[in-house]
Parts: sequence; C-alpha cells; structure tokens
Amino acid sequence: EVQLVESGGDWVQPGGSLKLSCTTSGFSFNDYVIGWFRQAPGKEREGVQCISSDGNSRSSTSVKGRFTISVDIAANAVYLQMNSLKAEDTAVYYCAATTNLLYKVLCLRSQAMDYWGNGTLVTVSS
Repeated sequence: EVQLVESGGDWVQPGGSLKLSCTTSGFSFNDYVIGWFRQAPGKEREGVQCISSDGNSRSSTSVKGRFTISVDIAANAVYLQMNSLKAEDTAVYYCAATTNLLYKVLCLRSQAMDYWGNGTLVTVSS
C-alpha cells in the first residue's frame, strides 16, 4: 500500500519561508512523477510544482522563482522549499504521485496523480 504523509505546515508571516516534507512508503522511485498541490479556502485545488524521474519539471507561474521542489530518493521523501511567502499562498498543501511517466507533462493536473497525502496547512498572515 502506498502512503504519502505531509508535514511542515505552519503559520508564517509574509516574506517568510517554510519547508514542507512528504514522506512516502510503498512507493517506487524507479519511475516517478511527484508533485505538490494546494487548495485555498473556497478555491479549486491547483498544481504548484512537480518533477519526474527523468528530470522533467513544471511550476505554476504564481510560485516560479519562490518555490523549489526536490526529491531525496534515499529518504523516500519529497520536499517543497517555499520562500518569499505571500498571503495568497495560504492553503492546504498536498503531496501526490504516480509511477506513470506518460503524465509527466501533465503533472500539475490533479487527474495525473494516483496517490495522495492528507495535506498540511500553511497559513501566511501578519
């Protein structure tokens, strides 16, 4: 059984930084497409950043240059470093994954992912 567990969400002031973690179990990192999504109150879930095992990556324009996704295969973990946070970054952040590389160019779409975590809340407020 594949499990994804997010952590690291917190309250932070505008301009601050946070690093989210997603630990996995039962997931194969031989071929992967893995990413971070978020859902703000009253809004649809949106893709933030994603990366595949062959080096393909995607980023939403709203976070480009501020957020960085990384993978530590030895730790079976994925991270999202978030800098220069803004109030509009407030959301529940989800880690999601699939082993189907055909979806690597669609990895910012929720429908591309097979496995999901339960989310971690990030609040950006003064």
